Amino acid sequence: MRRAVTAAVLAVLTAATAGCFAEPAPTGAGPERRLRVGLAFVPRGQMSPYTDDAGLIMQLGASETLVNVDRAGTPTPALAESWSTVDPSTVRLRMRSGVTFHDGTRLTAAVAADALSRAAAAKPVPRALATVQLTSTVVDTMTLELHTAKPDPILLLRLGAPQLAILAPRAYAGNPAIPDPAGAGTGPYRLVSVQGTSAATLDRFDAYWGGRPGLAGIDVRFLPDGAARAGALRAGAVDVAIVLPVGQVANLGGGRLLEIPLPRTVGLYLVGTAGRPFAEPAVRAVARAAVDPAAIAGSVYEGHADAGTGLFGPASPWATGHSAAAGRAAPAAAPPGTRITLATYPERPELPEVASAVAAALTARGFAVTTVVREYPLLEPDLLAGRFDAVLLSRSYLLDAGDPIGFFRTDFGCAGSYNLARFCDPGFDARVAAAAGRTEPAARHASALALEADLLDRAVIVPIVHERARVGCVPGVTGLATDPYERTLVTARTALR
Repeated sequence: MRRAVTAAVLAVLTAATAGCFAEPAPTGAGPERRLRVGLAFVPRGQMSPYTDDAGLIMQLGASETLVNVDRAGTPTPALAESWSTVDPSTVRLRMRSGVTFHDGTRLTAAVAADALSRAAAAKPVPRALATVQLTSTVVDTMTLELHTAKPDPILLLRLGAPQLAILAPRAYAGNPAIPDPAGAGTGPYRLVSVQGTSAATLDRFDAYWGGRPGLAGIDVRFLPDGAARAGALRAGAVDVAIVLPVGQVANLGGGRLLEIPLPRTVGLYLVGTAGRPFAEPAVRAVARAAVDPAAIAGSVYEGHADAGTGLFGPASPWATGHSAAAGRAAPAAAPPGTRITLATYPERPELPEVASAVAAALTARGFAVTTVVREYPLLEPDLLAGRFDAVLLSRSYLLDAGDPIGFFRTDFGCAGSYNLARFCDPGFDARVAAAAGRTEPAARHASALALEADLLDRAVIVPIVHERARVGCVPGVTGLATDPYERTLVTARTALR
């Protein structure tokens, strides 16, 4: 049976109520201070929300979307305070009153429509809108109507994607293709400056609609090296550090470790290109049987991850208790002379060690394994071109829209934009398309579990572990977000005493 959140994680989260994620002390309990944050990923797109930098902007409290998404995958109010469904292709949203952008502009339906229209016209289009044609219409000053070319049951979930942050018109005044969020967001902290790929500065936005923020500002250091992030926390150079390597946990000293189950799975994608070893189901079955997820979770992750029993992990309540497919019987060993190349990247520092463990297990089953480890930007072109036999990857299965069906389309569809396994089955695509048309969350989740079972039965992917966010903070930090989607970290309620 699929395991629920482990006792260890529950203990950590319980302890966290007295730490970084606890509610802050009442205003006036101590001097207001600036929070120093060490982030794992450097800006690569000039902080444009149309790039992966969108996540950085939102984590730091500089931008917001029309809706948020809760742990159950349900949309909740954000810049839109309410909404209603007009028809299967149309949603009407009421903008929240009293919202001011960092440059003093007021939030109106026209401003929101402009931001979404620009995103829909961007090249490339943000991933959350890649499969829909979105148009925005102003109904009145505070009412916006969104229409898709065909019915879209998850339109509201899409609106929670960081790439669809609502920015003031000034963000597009320079290069509209690369919006600049500095001074143009609605969040509790105003982005003041970005110093290349090394640092960023944010100041408190006193007119924030959600109440006066608890920090004077945020000073960010971009520290892609995990040991450097942990070292900065130990040395007192930062107050908060995220994506801490497992190998550094025991050395945090006075820093506190907090863990949150994530909808993110480390999996071994077996590339099924014709003529390659893993095009054969029997060879894939050997690889699946060789990998021991529980052993890797206990050794490489030292218990700070959950063994992969399926694609969906403990962060998804709808998957708890589901029994994943056991898979077909595997031959004892690979055919003699079966040579494979296994690729991964070091930005998530456990992955190279996991690759070594997987390579050793595959070698013991008769494979001759060559391992390639490169930084992800250098590796990605070859991944997308299918130049490896197996790929070890950490991947969010909820992607940008917070819905698992899109994950199957992009990662396992014949025309999928991120189909690293080179899996193609028109029948599977038809089942994904049928699932995408279901409107009830329970029905969509049931379909996702059935699709998962099919992929596991065919050993297209071998789940290894379900990851957890590892956040370190110094005593005195309170009110950090416990967001399983990793979209928010610093909020108006975050404080440092």
